[in-house]
Amino acid sequence: MSDCIFCKIVNGTAPCMKLWEDEYTMAFMDIAKDVDGHLLVIPKAHKKNILDCDEETLAHIMKTVKRISNHLVENCGYNGVNLLNASDESAGQDVFHFHIHIIPRKKNDNIHAWPPFNGAEHDIEEIYKKISIKQD
Repeated sequence: MSDCIFCKIVNGTAPCMKLWEDEYTMAFMDIAKDVDGHLLVIPKAHKKNILDCDEETLAHIMKTVKRISNHLVENCGYNGVNLLNASDESAGQDVFHFHIHIIPRKKNDNIHAWPPFNGAEHDIEEIYKKISIKQD
C-alpha cells in the first residue's frame, strides 16, 4: 500500500533501524522512544492485522518474534519480553499493517506494559457460553 509507513520501510522508501530481515518478515526499532529496546516485527506483505493474516504469514511472524525474543534474553542482558498487539481500531490499532511489539524486560525495570482493566461486567460463565468454540 502506497500510504502505509511499514510498506514504505519494507520497500526501502522510509528509513528504519533494521535488526532482522528474511524473505517474509522484518524487525526494526520502534521510533516511539518510550522504552529502551522497543522493537516491531512485521510481515513484508501488507496485512491489516491478525484478523487479516493467513496462517503461513502468521507462522513466519511468530518465528521471527521468537528469534528476536531469544536474542534479547540470550545475548543482550534482558530477562524476558512483553509481546503486544492491537488488531482493529477498536483495540487501539493505529498503524494498519500487522505488527507485534517486542518490549525487552529486566527484573524490576518499573515498566507497566500490561494495561489496567476496569473489571469484568458480566458473569464469566455467561461470557464462556457466548464465546465457546464448537469443535468437530
